[in-house]
Amino acid sequence: MTRSIDALVEPDWLEARLGMSTIKVVAISRTDSATFDAGHIPGALNWQWKDMLWDAHSRDFPDAKTFAERCSASGIDNDTTVVFYGDPAVQFGTYAWWVFNYCGHSRAVVLNGGRTRWEREGRPMTTSAAEIVPARYNPSSSRARIEMRALRDHVLSAIGRDDTVILDHRSPEEYRGELYSPPGTPNHGAERLGRIPTAKHLHFTDLLEKDDSFKPAEEIRQLLLDRGATPDKTIISYCRLSHRATLAYFAMTQILGYTRVRSYDGSWTEWGSSVGTPIER
Repeated sequence: MTRSIDALVEPDWLEARLGMSTIKVVAISRTDSATFDAGHIPGALNWQWKDMLWDAHSRDFPDAKTFAERCSASGIDNDTTVVFYGDPAVQFGTYAWWVFNYCGHSRAVVLNGGRTRWEREGRPMTTSAAEIVPARYNPSSSRARIEMRALRDHVLSAIGRDDTVILDHRSPEEYRGELYSPPGTPNHGAERLGRIPTAKHLHFTDLLEKDDSFKPAEEIRQLLLDRGATPDKTIISYCRLSHRATLAYFAMTQILGYTRVRSYDGSWTEWGSSVGTPIER
């Protein structure tokens, strides 16, 4: 994936543009809206990630018509710059950015540091609901950017290839096959424990500072080089549901300029439950 706009924006940039009609801020919640309701960036909308970013029936992303309808109802048109941030988990912002790009809306950006950094810097927050003026979003013809995505069979064929590196961005406990999901969360998500054979571990938090902003590019580059993930190779990133994988995908493509990166969005929930897929512990 190539960069059409600067996809990482700083808090100063966003604060100076709050209220502009061409900018729409969207907070992506993991479960409920309790954190958002307690305080959010002025003008921000709150989206539940599955409701807005998945198809309503199949385990896939919305088709062009549905995507356009959801954007229109949220006041987003084809020229709107959508600023995403996770609320409260930072990786849900990059997941929304990835889905929007996959669905053909490249005017999507990620707030560096998300809610964590915004709050720590004492920037404006509100509990008031944003007014939504419906817009007209025309379904995009530039959808299904397959170079962004890895499906299960693609991952199967990539195991052991010299020109491919598979990166696992889950917690160390998940990678070692001790847990199905991150520590401190309900322990579920697949039928089997373990990892994809040959996968190298790079926990997504290693790419972040304490305020959830991205580490300097050279530090991120070294973490990847240490795992053999050089820009001349195809990189496949996965986690449990691909939220953490999209954060790594973002870092590689938008910060370092890697062009051969795919996110395996089925991730461990699919791999660990599929009949016959190889598992390593």
